[in-house]
Amino acid sequence: MNLISGSKAGVLAACIGLVSGLAISGTGAAEGLHAQAKGGEVCEGFGPQTPRDIDDRKGENRRVFTMAPDYRQMNLCNIHFHKNAEHKARAFSIYAGEGDGHGHESGYQCNISKRLTASELAPTAKPICKGEHGELKPGDTIEVHWVHSSCDVKPGNGLGSCLSASCANPALRVETQVFTVVNDPRALDFMTLDYKGRTVKGYHQANAIPSNTGKPVTFLGSTTGPKYSDQTCSPLQVTWSVRPNCAKVDISSVGKWCEQNAFGEDHAHGVRKLVTNPGLLSTIK
Repeated sequence: MNLISGSKAGVLAACIGLVSGLAISGTGAAEGLHAQAKGGEVCEGFGPQTPRDIDDRKGENRRVFTMAPDYRQMNLCNIHFHKNAEHKARAFSIYAGEGDGHGHESGYQCNISKRLTASELAPTAKPICKGEHGELKPGDTIEVHWVHSSCDVKPGNGLGSCLSASCANPALRVETQVFTVVNDPRALDFMTLDYKGRTVKGYHQANAIPSNTGKPVTFLGSTTGPKYSDQTCSPLQVTWSVRPNCAKVDISSVGKWCEQNAFGEDHAHGVRKLVTNPGLLSTIK
C-alpha cells in the first residue's frame, strides 16, 4: 500500500509530518548483496514496517498500536495492486530478482506460476494494464490490497481517500491476496472483487474478498511501496491481513478492471523490498 495522492494527501502530510526513513535486507544471495550495496544506518524511532515474510513471526520493534477493527467494520477506501508480491510466504517464495532498483520487476512470485499450462500462458490479444514500466502478462504474480479506513469516507483514488478533514489520523487495515494471472476465463473473475457502490451495515465494502486461500496472517506494520527502505521508514501505522496461499485470476478480468474502476487505477505499482531486520518488524502473534 503505497498510494498518497490528491488534495487529501496534503492534509495527511500536514497532520503526521511525513518523514523519511526504512528499506530491507533480503534472504537470498542476490537480496543480501543488494542490501549491502545500499548501506546506511537503519532508521530508528519508527513503528513496525511492511512487507515481511509472513511465515517468520519474529519481530523486535517495540512500537505498539491498537490493531484495527475487522474490515467489515470499516470503510473500503481504495483498491490497488502491485506487480509481484511484496510479501513472502511458502506459497509465494520465488524471488523475482533485483529489478530496476526502483521497485519494478522485483518482489516474489507464486510457486504455482511455474506450473501453468500452455493455454493458461497463452498471450493476450491486447496489452493488459499497461503502464510506464510494462504490462501484465499471463503467468505474472500480483499482490492486491483492499485498503480500509475507520474514517467516514467513500472509496476513491489513493490513500488520500482514506481520510478527511475531520478524520486525519484513521485506523488503517489492508486485506491482501496474492494472485497468479492466467489466460483462462474459468479462473476467478477480478471484477467480482471490485467495489460497485456496495454498503453493508453502513460501511463501504468490496463485492467480495477471497476467503478460501487460508487463514489470513494478521500483524502490525506500515504502508509499503518502493519509496521506502530500511533507511527510509514509513511513519503510517497499518494493520495487515495477508492470505497465505495464491489463487488464479483471469487476466482479461484484471484488464477490464484497469480500464474502469472507482479508484483511477490502470497499472501495477512497484514493490518495497522485503523487510527482514527484526528491529523493524512486529511480532506476529
